Amino acid sequence: MKERKRVYEALVDGAMEGLTGEALYDFVKTRCPKATSKKIVRASLLALTDPHLKDRNILDVIYALAIKHRLDEGVLVDCDEDEPADPAPFRTFS
Repeated sequence: MKERKRVYEALVDGAMEGLTGEALYDFVKTRCPKATSKKIVRASLLALTDPHLKDRNILDVIYALAIKHRLDEGVLVDCDEDEPADPAPFRTFS
């Protein structure tokens, strides 16, 4: 959670400086070199749900970055320790 907060802060700081798209992504990767695309998407969702962030432009930039990297194939390949490797099997109850 601590790393996600750092990524979140980097996202907001970069967006407040007027960075968008790849420039914002590069800014976050510079400040948080261990951040994967998946972690950046999760931090973006954290920023989008923050009630203190009310600037529409900043929210739009963060949203666009989250969508772009959520659809990247790299997000599906990234490994995150928080999640189990395989989803739970689907069970039916009779």
